Amino acid sequence: MVTGTTLRMLRLRTGRRQAEVAAAVGLPASVLSAYERCRRQPGLEIASRIIDVLGYRIEFVPRLDPTVQARRLEDVLTLAEELPYRPRPLATPRR
Repeated sequence: MVTGTTLRMLRLRTGRRQAEVAAAVGLPASVLSAYERCRRQPGLEIASRIIDVLGYRIEFVPRLDPTVQARRLEDVLTLAEELPYRPRPLATPRR
């Protein structure tokens, strides 16, 4: 979840005032202040609107569970070990 501290940091980076951002989002400035002071927690929709107004975007990056990754790596290594190994003959030097 997006924290109030993060919202405040993003707003300060853009150099905008609370009242200006709150008006653009359609919130009272007191509500935005409560979010930034962690007295209230914005929902995902409100947080994304605030972030959009500030010119940022939220990006969700899927990540695999480490145990699933380890299992898949073991499967790949097991399959690689089962491949037939046929060494190539050494190249003979040209004369």
